[in-house]
Amino acid sequence: MFVLFTDFGPSGLYTGQVRAILHGKFPERPVLDACSDAPACNPRAAAYLLASLVPFYPKDAIWLAVVDPGVGTKREGLILEADGCWFVGPDNGLLSQVMLRAGEASCWHIEWKPPGMSSSFHGRDWFAHVALQLSMEHMPEAVPVSPDDVVGSGWPMDLAEVVCVDHYGNLITGLRAQSVPLDAELQVGKKKVRRARTFAEVARGEAFWYANAMGLVEVAVNQGRADEVLGAGVGAPVVGVIGNG
Repeated sequence: MFVLFTDFGPSGLYTGQVRAILHGKFPERPVLDACSDAPACNPRAAAYLLASLVPFYPKDAIWLAVVDPGVGTKREGLILEADGCWFVGPDNGLLSQVMLRAGEASCWHIEWKPPGMSSSFHGRDWFAHVALQLSMEHMPEAVPVSPDDVVGSGWPMDLAEVVCVDHYGNLITGLRAQSVPLDAELQVGKKKVRRARTFAEVARGEAFWYANAMGLVEVAVNQGRADEVLGAGVGAPVVGVIGNG
């Protein structure tokens, strides 16, 4: 299957055009949307969100990941093989956390380009066609690159920032829950919050942090919007006040 991770938005013109390229060649293969509203024009934040989603999809999936504010510039296109799973997207840091968390990773800069490629929609005109070639077990013209030279290779494994605001107003961070002590007190926006296991453990309207279903630290308000109550959004820092263990 193909899996899309983009900032194109859940509606509008763009996702459908990419799907048309993939479906036109292989109508029998599913095209799934892992995320269509990744942090807009923010590959750094999106990288942590993408890496948290990968374990929930089949290992033989081909990922098309596009959060690409540098489209049309000299930034490279990247093919990544991480633990046997293939990823295609811009070399702007978006794929870096997938690469860093993989047991084995190989990377290539894409040399092949299709004729008539637009300067503003490489997701449709370039990366989708590369994904198609990989799905046919054909490697397009590409140059191996060291993982150390991939943009974002030096980024931390945990990002102490909000990387996504979900439909409910919950604040998803780039912190892996396993890296944060259970008794840590975290400040996001206007408030310091303590951990709860789930929503029902706090009063209605109370803010707290918890380990979400993707393994990331998430800040929520029981039956309320954390983004409004805490006055925080994507990019807001997460400051930890660490407890006793």
